[in-house]
Amino acid sequence: MGIFTSDSDRITRNYFDSLLIETRYIDSAVPDSSLELFGETFRTPIMTAALSHLDGTAPNGMCTYAKGAEIAGALHWVGMGSPAELERIIDTGAKTVKIVKPMEDEDAIFMELEHAEKAGCFAVGMDIDHAFSSDGKHDNVMGIPMKPVTADALKKYIASVKLPFIIKGVTSPIDAIKAKSVGAAGLVVSHHHGMVGYSVPPLMVLPEIVKATGGSIPIFADCGFESGMDIYKALALGAKAVSVGRFLMPFLHEGPDAVATQIQKMDAELRGVMARTGVKDLSSFDPSVIHHTNF
Repeated sequence: MGIFTSDSDRITRNYFDSLLIETRYIDSAVPDSSLELFGETFRTPIMTAALSHLDGTAPNGMCTYAKGAEIAGALHWVGMGSPAELERIIDTGAKTVKIVKPMEDEDAIFMELEHAEKAGCFAVGMDIDHAFSSDGKHDNVMGIPMKPVTADALKKYIASVKLPFIIKGVTSPIDAIKAKSVGAAGLVVSHHHGMVGYSVPPLMVLPEIVKATGGSIPIFADCGFESGMDIYKALALGAKAVSVGRFLMPFLHEGPDAVATQIQKMDAELRGVMARTGVKDLSSFDPSVIHHTNF
């Protein structure tokens, strides 16, 4: 499969393609792919990923991205950006999760979390894997110094808001257990598109993380999703929902309807696979439908 490479994105793609499914037709039905999450209903378990600075990709790219999610009935995620930009994103009507960085300046973290809550975000969270640079020093993102987070710091951040707090950048059951213990409302299994070479594919470690957390909090998956089949595999292995980001970026130039159309196409493909494998809704997935192969 060509998996022996340091390119974590390629490893992830190869792992997706190594997972096969069996069909199950008897007693199957037209499926429902709606998602219940934190008291809200979304039309699909396909979410946008927490991207940033898309205005350099397409005019008004960040709001186009958000509006596309809103049209598709999908949960929207956002990364770095100004308070004014976040407010414009919220104004699109998209239910939005704001992800903050592990900044060295803790006051800045608390300010971003407070603003996100006041602005009307659906949930907030932190991208814990931006703590270090490739030389082992503290990271610096667009001129902003970062630092690693501690469990005690995460407790403080979580306690500072009333919104669900989601920890992103988890690829280890050990981190998952720690995140759950400090009160995280959910986790995103993600290697941040290969920030570290030879990263374990999210879907490889996903079942271990679901088991480690006991199914008590939603586990989301990120990195490299390009189709409804990819999304099906993640849901079958225990993900509550899945983030799609880079795959949607080329459609930003065509406007929010084009972004929404791609989400809807992936959701239709997902439902097609659900129907052919006996999965009636998002609570009916069975991981035994997945078969691993190395051929």
